[in-house]
Amino acid sequence: MITVVGMGAGTPLDERCAAGAELVVGGRRHLDAVRLPEGAERIVLGPLAPALDIVEKYVAEERPVVVLASGDPGFFGIVRALAERFGPERLDVRPGVSSVAAAFARVGLPWDDAVVVSAHGRDPRTAVHLCRARPKVAVLTGPGAGPAELGAALRDTARVLVVASALGSAEERVERVTPAEAAARDWGPAVSVVLCLDEARALGPVRTVAGGAGGGEPAGWALDEAGFDHRDSMITKFEVRALALARLGPRPGELVWDIGAGSGSVAVECARLGAAVTAVEKAPDGVERVRANAAAHGVDVRVVHGAAPDVLAGLDEEPDAVFVGGGGRELPAVVTACARRARRTVVVAVAALDRVPAAREALTNAGLCCDGVLLQSSRLAPLPGDVTRLAAANPVFLLWGVRPPAYTEGVCE
Repeated sequence: MITVVGMGAGTPLDERCAAGAELVVGGRRHLDAVRLPEGAERIVLGPLAPALDIVEKYVAEERPVVVLASGDPGFFGIVRALAERFGPERLDVRPGVSSVAAAFARVGLPWDDAVVVSAHGRDPRTAVHLCRARPKVAVLTGPGAGPAELGAALRDTARVLVVASALGSAEERVERVTPAEAAARDWGPAVSVVLCLDEARALGPVRTVAGGAGGGEPAGWALDEAGFDHRDSMITKFEVRALALARLGPRPGELVWDIGAGSGSVAVECARLGAAVTAVEKAPDGVERVRANAAAHGVDVRVVHGAAPDVLAGLDEEPDAVFVGGGGRELPAVVTACARRARRTVVVAVAALDRVPAAREALTNAGLCCDGVLLQSSRLAPLPGDVTRLAAANPVFLLWGVRPPAYTEGVCE
Protein backbone atom coordinates (compact mmCIF):
# COMPACT_ATOMS: atom_id res chain seq x y z
CA MET A 1 0.00 0.00 0.00
CA ILE A 2 1.16 3.54 -0.79
CA THR A 3 0.00 6.15 1.71
CA VAL A 4 -0.04 9.64 0.17
CA VAL A 5 -0.10 12.44 2.74
CA GLY A 6 -0.85 16.09 1.95
CA MET A 7 1.12 18.60 4.02
CA GLY A 8 1.39 22.35 4.39
CA ALA A 9 -1.02 25.23 3.68
CA GLY A 10 -2.25 25.12 7.26
CA THR A 11 -2.92 21.37 7.39
CA PRO A 12 -2.20 19.92 10.86
CA LEU A 13 0.45 17.23 10.55
CA ASP A 14 -0.30 13.82 11.97
CA GLU A 15 3.07 12.71 13.31
CA ARG A 16 1.97 9.10 12.89
CA CYS A 17 1.60 9.45 9.11
CA ALA A 18 4.97 7.82 8.40
CA ALA A 19 4.79 5.23 11.19
CA GLY A 20 5.61 1.74 9.92
CA ALA A 21 6.80 2.94 6.51
CA GLU A 22 9.88 1.28 5.05
CA LEU A 23 10.21 3.89 2.30
CA VAL A 24 9.35 7.61 2.64
CA VAL A 25 9.38 9.81 -0.47
CA GLY A 26 8.94 13.57 -0.57
CA GLY A 27 10.45 16.99 -0.97
CA ARG A 28 13.30 17.88 1.36
CA ARG A 29 11.21 20.27 3.47
CA HIS A 30 8.47 17.66 3.87
CA LEU A 31 10.93 14.97 4.91
CA ASP A 32 12.56 17.31 7.41
CA ALA A 33 9.16 18.04 8.98
CA VAL A 34 8.33 14.38 9.74
CA ARG A 35 9.82 11.98 12.24
CA LEU A 36 10.85 9.04 10.05
CA PRO A 37 10.75 5.43 11.27
CA GLU A 38 14.12 4.02 12.24
CA GLY A 39 15.66 2.16 9.31
CA ALA A 40 13.27 3.60 6.69
CA GLU A 41 14.78 4.52 3.35
CA ARG A 42 14.46 8.23 2.54
CA ILE A 43 14.09 9.47 -1.06
CA VAL A 44 14.24 13.21 -1.77
CA LEU A 45 12.02 13.93 -4.75
CA GLY A 46 13.76 15.30 -7.81
CA PRO A 47 12.98 13.74 -11.19
CA LEU A 48 9.83 11.67 -10.68
CA ALA A 49 10.64 8.60 -12.79
CA PRO A 50 13.63 7.31 -10.70
CA ALA A 51 11.63 7.73 -7.49
CA LEU A 52 8.69 5.77 -8.95
CA ASP A 53 11.06 2.98 -9.96
CA ILE A 54 12.19 2.62 -6.35
CA VAL A 55 8.58 2.77 -5.13
CA GLU A 56 7.75 -0.04 -7.56
CA LYS A 57 10.33 -2.34 -5.96
CA TYR A 58 8.80 -1.81 -2.52
CA VAL A 59 5.25 -2.27 -3.83
CA ALA A 60 6.22 -5.51 -5.55
CA GLU A 61 7.50 -6.83 -2.19
CA GLU A 62 4.38 -5.51 -0.41
CA ARG A 63 6.46 -3.25 1.79
CA PRO A 64 4.72 -0.07 3.05
CA VAL A 65 5.50 3.23 1.32
CA VAL A 66 4.63 6.78 2.35
CA VAL A 67 4.69 9.67 -0.11
CA LEU A 68 4.65 13.21 1.30
CA ALA A 69 3.23 15.97 -0.92
CA SER A 70 2.04 19.57 -0.72
CA GLY A 71 -1.58 20.39 0.09
CA ASP A 72 -4.07 18.14 -1.68
CA PRO A 73 -1.97 15.64 -3.68
CA GLY A 74 -4.99 14.75 -5.82
CA PHE A 75 -5.27 18.32 -7.11
CA PHE A 76 -2.66 18.77 -9.85
CA GLY A 77 -0.46 16.58 -7.68
CA ILE A 78 1.36 13.28 -7.46
CA VAL A 79 -1.75 11.12 -7.06
CA ARG A 80 -2.23 11.09 -10.84
CA ALA A 81 1.24 9.70 -11.51
CA LEU A 82 0.94 7.13 -8.73
CA ALA A 83 -2.52 5.98 -9.84
CA GLU A 84 -1.38 5.64 -13.45
CA ARG A 85 1.69 3.61 -12.43
CA PHE A 86 0.32 1.46 -9.61
CA GLY A 87 -3.49 1.69 -9.83
CA PRO A 88 -5.88 3.66 -7.59
CA GLU A 89 -6.61 0.57 -5.49
CA ARG A 90 -3.05 0.64 -4.09
CA LEU A 91 -3.36 4.23 -2.81
CA ASP A 92 -4.45 5.52 0.59
CA VAL A 93 -4.73 9.28 -0.01
CA ARG A 94 -4.94 11.64 2.96
CA PRO A 95 -5.39 15.12 1.48
CA GLY A 96 -4.44 18.38 3.10
CA VAL A 97 -5.68 21.87 2.26
CA SER A 98 -4.67 22.79 -1.29
CA SER A 99 -2.72 25.99 -1.88
CA VAL A 100 -5.63 27.24 -4.01
CA ALA A 101 -8.16 26.76 -1.21
CA ALA A 102 -5.78 28.34 1.30
CA ALA A 103 -5.09 31.37 -0.90
CA PHE A 104 -8.77 32.10 -1.48
CA ALA A 105 -9.39 31.64 2.24
CA ARG A 106 -6.69 34.21 3.03
CA VAL A 107 -8.45 36.85 0.90
CA GLY A 108 -11.95 35.90 2.05
CA LEU A 109 -13.32 34.78 -1.31
CA PRO A 110 -15.25 31.66 -2.36
CA TRP A 111 -13.64 29.73 -5.18
CA ASP A 112 -16.39 27.48 -6.51
CA ASP A 113 -16.59 29.86 -9.49
CA ALA A 114 -12.82 30.09 -10.04
CA VAL A 115 -10.88 28.56 -12.89
CA VAL A 116 -7.71 26.75 -11.80
CA VAL A 117 -4.81 26.30 -14.20
CA SER A 118 -1.35 24.84 -13.71
CA ALA A 119 1.57 26.63 -15.34
CA HIS A 120 4.10 24.44 -13.55
CA GLY A 121 6.21 22.80 -16.24
CA ARG A 122 3.72 23.91 -18.89
CA ASP A 123 3.41 26.62 -21.52
CA PRO A 124 2.22 29.70 -19.56
CA ARG A 125 0.15 31.00 -22.48
CA THR A 126 -2.86 28.92 -21.39
CA ALA A 127 -2.77 30.53 -17.96
CA VAL A 128 -2.36 34.01 -19.44
CA HIS A 129 -5.33 33.59 -21.77
CA LEU A 130 -7.53 32.29 -18.96
CA CYS A 131 -6.53 35.28 -16.83
CA ARG A 132 -7.58 37.58 -19.67
CA ALA A 133 -10.88 35.82 -20.26
CA ARG A 134 -12.07 34.95 -16.75
CA PRO A 135 -12.65 37.20 -13.72
CA LYS A 136 -11.30 34.73 -11.13
CA VAL A 137 -8.35 32.45 -11.92
CA ALA A 138 -5.91 30.58 -9.70
CA VAL A 139 -2.54 29.88 -11.31
CA LEU A 140 -0.24 27.19 -9.94
CA THR A 141 3.14 28.63 -10.79
CA GLY A 142 6.52 27.24 -11.74
CA PRO A 143 9.94 28.35 -13.01
CA GLY A 144 9.44 30.71 -15.94
CA ALA A 145 5.74 31.00 -15.19
CA GLY A 146 5.57 32.91 -11.93
CA PRO A 147 4.09 36.25 -10.82
CA ALA A 148 6.63 38.29 -12.80
CA GLU A 149 5.90 36.49 -16.08
CA LEU A 150 2.14 36.64 -15.53
CA GLY A 151 2.35 40.31 -14.65
CA ALA A 152 4.34 41.13 -17.77
CA ALA A 153 1.77 39.39 -19.97
CA LEU A 154 -1.18 41.11 -18.24
CA ARG A 155 0.15 44.68 -18.04
CA ASP A 156 -2.63 46.00 -20.27
CA THR A 157 -5.42 44.55 -18.11
CA ALA A 158 -7.18 45.88 -15.02
CA ARG A 159 -6.57 42.66 -13.13
CA VAL A 160 -5.21 42.40 -9.59
CA LEU A 161 -2.74 39.65 -8.75
CA VAL A 162 -2.75 38.07 -5.30
CA VAL A 163 0.61 36.39 -4.78
CA ALA A 164 0.58 33.80 -1.99
CA SER A 165 3.98 32.57 -0.86
CA ALA A 166 5.04 29.90 1.65
CA LEU A 167 1.44 29.18 2.64
CA GLY A 168 1.07 27.43 5.97
CA SER A 169 4.57 28.31 7.15
CA ALA A 170 5.99 30.96 9.48
CA GLU A 171 7.18 32.85 6.37
CA GLU A 172 3.71 32.98 4.79
CA ARG A 173 3.08 36.12 2.75
CA VAL A 174 -0.04 37.18 0.80
CA GLU A 175 0.30 40.35 -1.31
CA ARG A 176 -2.04 42.23 -3.67
CA VAL A 177 -0.20 43.83 -6.59
CA THR A 178 -0.91 45.18 -10.05
CA PRO A 179 0.42 43.23 -13.03
CA ALA A 180 3.06 45.95 -13.57
CA GLU A 181 4.20 45.68 -9.94
CA ALA A 182 4.38 41.89 -10.21
CA ALA A 183 6.44 42.12 -13.39
CA ALA A 184 9.01 44.38 -11.72
CA ARG A 185 9.87 42.03 -8.84
CA ASP A 186 11.94 38.93 -8.25
CA TRP A 187 9.59 36.69 -6.27
CA GLY A 188 11.94 33.82 -5.50
CA PRO A 189 11.00 30.14 -5.23
CA ALA A 190 8.50 30.32 -2.34
CA VAL A 191 5.39 31.30 -4.36
CA SER A 192 2.58 28.80 -3.79
CA VAL A 193 -0.14 30.17 -6.07
CA VAL A 194 -1.18 33.37 -7.85
CA LEU A 195 -4.80 34.53 -7.93
CA CYS A 196 -5.74 36.74 -10.88
CA LEU A 197 -8.87 38.75 -10.10
CA ASP A 198 -11.21 41.20 -11.73
CA GLU A 199 -12.18 42.60 -8.35
CA ALA A 200 -15.43 44.10 -9.63
CA ARG A 201 -16.60 40.57 -10.49
CA ALA A 202 -14.78 38.58 -7.82
CA LEU A 203 -18.09 37.79 -6.10
CA GLY A 204 -20.02 36.33 -9.01
CA PRO A 205 -23.46 34.73 -8.93
CA VAL A 206 -24.11 31.56 -6.96
CA ARG A 207 -23.05 28.52 -9.00
CA THR A 208 -24.31 24.97 -9.09
CA VAL A 209 -21.28 23.63 -10.96
CA ALA A 210 -17.75 24.45 -9.82
CA GLY A 211 -14.89 25.60 -11.98
CA GLY A 212 -16.29 28.72 -13.59
CA ALA A 213 -19.25 26.87 -15.12
CA GLY A 214 -22.90 26.48 -14.35
CA GLY A 215 -24.14 30.05 -14.26
CA GLY A 216 -21.76 32.06 -16.39
CA GLU A 217 -21.53 29.70 -19.34
CA PRO A 218 -23.56 30.55 -22.45
CA ALA A 219 -26.90 28.82 -22.78
CA GLY A 220 -26.56 29.13 -26.53
CA TRP A 221 -24.52 30.71 -29.29
CA ALA A 222 -25.06 32.20 -32.74
CA LEU A 223 -27.06 34.91 -31.01
CA ASP A 224 -29.65 36.96 -32.86
CA GLU A 225 -28.37 40.19 -34.37
CA ALA A 226 -30.77 42.09 -32.10
CA GLY A 227 -28.50 41.17 -29.20
CA PHE A 228 -25.77 43.46 -30.57
CA ASP A 229 -25.50 47.14 -31.32
CA HIS A 230 -24.55 47.39 -35.00
CA ARG A 231 -24.55 49.90 -37.85
CA ASP A 232 -26.76 49.50 -40.93
CA SER A 233 -26.98 45.70 -40.52
CA MET A 234 -23.17 45.50 -40.77
CA ILE A 235 -22.92 42.40 -38.63
CA THR A 236 -22.05 38.77 -39.23
CA LYS A 237 -25.45 37.11 -39.45
CA PHE A 238 -26.19 34.37 -36.95
CA GLU A 239 -26.32 31.61 -39.60
CA VAL A 240 -22.80 32.50 -40.72
CA ARG A 241 -21.65 33.00 -37.14
CA ALA A 242 -22.84 29.51 -36.19
CA LEU A 243 -20.60 27.80 -38.74
CA ALA A 244 -17.75 30.24 -38.14
CA LEU A 245 -17.78 29.40 -34.43
CA ALA A 246 -17.85 25.69 -35.22
CA ARG A 247 -14.74 26.06 -37.38
CA LEU A 248 -12.94 28.45 -35.02
CA GLY A 249 -13.53 26.13 -32.04
CA PRO A 250 -12.92 28.80 -29.35
CA ARG A 251 -12.12 27.25 -26.00
CA PRO A 252 -10.76 28.28 -22.58
CA GLY A 253 -7.02 28.86 -22.57
CA GLU A 254 -6.83 29.87 -26.23
CA LEU A 255 -6.47 33.22 -28.00
CA VAL A 256 -8.76 34.26 -30.88
CA TRP A 257 -8.36 37.27 -33.15
CA ASP A 258 -11.41 38.93 -34.73
CA ILE A 259 -10.06 41.03 -37.60
CA GLY A 260 -12.36 43.70 -39.03
CA ALA A 261 -14.55 43.16 -36.00
CA GLY A 262 -17.34 45.60 -36.92
CA SER A 263 -19.90 45.10 -34.17
CA GLY A 264 -17.71 42.50 -32.48
CA SER A 265 -20.37 39.80 -32.63
CA VAL A 266 -17.84 37.03 -33.39
CA ALA A 267 -15.42 38.36 -30.77
CA VAL A 268 -18.13 38.45 -28.12
CA GLU A 269 -19.34 34.93 -28.92
CA CYS A 270 -15.79 33.55 -28.75
CA ALA A 271 -15.31 35.25 -25.38
CA ARG A 272 -18.62 33.83 -24.12
CA LEU A 273 -17.26 30.38 -24.96
CA GLY A 274 -14.21 31.00 -22.77
CA ALA A 275 -11.46 32.15 -25.14
CA ALA A 276 -9.30 35.22 -24.72
CA VAL A 277 -10.13 37.54 -27.61
CA THR A 278 -8.44 40.44 -29.38
CA ALA A 279 -10.71 42.40 -31.75
CA VAL A 280 -9.15 44.64 -34.41
CA GLU A 281 -11.30 47.43 -35.85
CA LYS A 282 -10.25 50.44 -37.94
CA ALA A 283 -13.31 52.67 -37.44
CA PRO A 284 -13.30 54.69 -34.19
CA ASP A 285 -17.05 54.30 -33.75
CA GLY A 286 -16.64 50.56 -34.41
CA VAL A 287 -14.07 50.33 -31.60
CA GLU A 288 -16.56 51.82 -29.16
CA ARG A 289 -19.30 49.56 -30.49
CA VAL A 290 -17.22 46.43 -29.88
CA ARG A 291 -16.45 47.56 -26.34
CA ALA A 292 -20.10 48.30 -25.66
CA ASN A 293 -21.24 44.93 -26.98
CA ALA A 294 -18.61 43.11 -24.92
CA ALA A 295 -19.71 44.96 -21.78
CA ALA A 296 -23.37 44.24 -22.53
CA HIS A 297 -22.63 40.52 -22.69
CA GLY A 298 -20.38 40.55 -19.60
CA VAL A 299 -17.19 39.40 -21.33
CA ASP A 300 -13.66 40.75 -21.69
CA VAL A 301 -12.51 41.61 -25.21
CA ARG A 302 -9.26 43.43 -25.89
CA VAL A 303 -9.99 45.98 -28.64
CA VAL A 304 -7.21 47.30 -30.87
CA HIS A 305 -7.84 50.37 -33.03
CA GLY A 306 -6.11 50.09 -36.39
CA ALA A 307 -6.24 48.77 -39.92
CA ALA A 308 -5.07 45.29 -40.84
CA PRO A 309 -2.67 44.02 -41.97
CA ASP A 310 -0.31 46.76 -40.66
CA VAL A 311 -1.71 46.83 -37.12
CA LEU A 312 -1.21 43.06 -36.73
CA ALA A 313 2.55 43.51 -36.39
CA GLY A 314 1.90 45.14 -33.02
CA LEU A 315 0.10 42.06 -31.68
CA ASP A 316 2.96 40.16 -30.10
CA GLU A 317 1.24 36.87 -29.25
CA GLU A 318 0.31 34.27 -31.84
CA PRO A 319 -3.41 33.45 -31.98
CA ASP A 320 -4.81 29.94 -31.92
CA ALA A 321 -7.63 30.89 -34.29
CA VAL A 322 -8.49 33.93 -36.39
CA PHE A 323 -11.75 35.20 -37.87
CA VAL A 324 -11.46 37.63 -40.77
CA GLY A 325 -14.60 39.56 -41.69
CA GLY A 326 -15.21 41.88 -44.60
CA GLY A 327 -13.80 41.73 -48.10
CA GLY A 328 -11.85 44.87 -49.03
CA ARG A 329 -8.90 45.09 -51.34
CA GLU A 330 -6.52 44.35 -48.49
CA LEU A 331 -8.19 40.98 -47.86
CA PRO A 332 -5.43 38.78 -49.42
CA ALA A 333 -2.74 40.56 -47.41
CA VAL A 334 -4.80 40.35 -44.23
CA VAL A 335 -5.51 36.64 -44.69
CA THR A 336 -1.85 35.97 -45.49
CA ALA A 337 -0.67 37.75 -42.34
CA CYS A 338 -3.18 35.90 -40.19
CA ALA A 339 -2.52 32.51 -41.78
CA ARG A 340 1.20 32.80 -41.18
CA ARG A 341 0.69 33.41 -37.47
CA ALA A 342 -2.35 31.28 -36.57
CA ARG A 343 -1.44 28.20 -34.58
CA ARG A 344 -4.54 26.25 -35.57
CA THR A 345 -7.10 27.77 -37.94
CA VAL A 346 -8.22 30.83 -39.92
CA VAL A 347 -11.86 31.43 -40.90
CA VAL A 348 -12.73 34.01 -43.55
CA ALA A 349 -16.21 35.38 -44.34
CA VAL A 350 -16.49 36.90 -47.82
CA ALA A 351 -19.57 38.41 -49.45
CA ALA A 352 -17.99 39.29 -52.80
CA LEU A 353 -17.45 36.43 -55.24
CA ASP A 354 -14.41 38.16 -56.73
CA ARG A 355 -12.52 37.98 -53.42
CA VAL A 356 -12.87 34.24 -52.89
CA PRO A 357 -10.02 32.96 -55.12
CA ALA A 358 -7.48 35.35 -53.59
CA ALA A 359 -8.55 34.50 -50.03
CA ARG A 360 -8.34 30.79 -50.75
CA GLU A 361 -4.93 31.19 -52.36
CA ALA A 362 -3.68 33.13 -49.33
CA LEU A 363 -4.72 30.29 -47.02
CA THR A 364 -3.15 27.54 -49.12
CA ASN A 365 0.05 29.52 -49.77
CA ALA A 366 0.53 29.80 -46.02
CA GLY A 367 0.46 26.00 -45.75
CA LEU A 368 -3.08 25.64 -44.45
CA CYS A 369 -5.52 23.01 -45.66
CA CYS A 370 -8.41 24.97 -47.12
CA ASP A 371 -12.11 24.19 -47.42
CA GLY A 372 -15.27 26.24 -47.58
CA VAL A 373 -18.97 26.57 -48.32
CA LEU A 374 -21.42 29.05 -49.80
CA LEU A 375 -24.08 29.81 -47.20
CA GLN A 376 -27.52 30.79 -48.48
CA SER A 377 -30.38 31.09 -46.04
CA SER A 378 -33.95 32.35 -46.02
CA ARG A 379 -35.69 33.49 -42.87
CA LEU A 380 -39.38 33.46 -42.08
CA ALA A 381 -40.91 36.90 -42.58
CA PRO A 382 -44.53 37.96 -41.93
CA LEU A 383 -46.81 39.30 -44.66
CA PRO A 384 -50.15 41.10 -44.33
CA GLY A 385 -53.04 38.74 -43.93
CA ASP A 386 -51.37 36.59 -41.27
CA VAL A 387 -49.24 34.71 -43.79
CA THR A 388 -45.50 34.11 -43.96
CA ARG A 389 -42.93 34.32 -46.70
CA LEU A 390 -39.25 33.42 -46.97
CA ALA A 391 -36.89 36.39 -47.03
CA ALA A 392 -33.53 35.51 -48.56
CA ALA A 393 -30.36 36.75 -46.87
CA ASN A 394 -27.32 37.71 -48.91
CA PRO A 395 -25.15 34.67 -49.71
CA VAL A 396 -21.79 34.51 -47.92
CA PHE A 397 -18.73 32.43 -48.68
CA LEU A 398 -17.11 30.94 -45.59
CA LEU A 399 -13.58 29.66 -46.09
CA TRP A 400 -11.39 28.06 -43.48
CA GLY A 401 -7.80 26.95 -43.40
CA VAL A 402 -6.48 24.49 -40.84
CA ARG A 403 -2.84 23.88 -40.04
CA PRO A 404 -1.76 20.26 -40.64
CA PRO A 405 -1.66 17.67 -39.17
CA ALA A 406 -4.78 18.64 -37.19
CA TYR A 407 -6.87 18.62 -40.35
CA THR A 408 -7.73 15.12 -41.60
CA GLU A 409 -10.53 15.67 -44.10
CA GLY A 410 -10.60 16.27 -47.84
CA VAL A 411 -7.42 17.04 -49.77
CA CYS A 412 -5.29 17.24 -46.63
CA GLU A 413 -6.13 13.76 -45.40
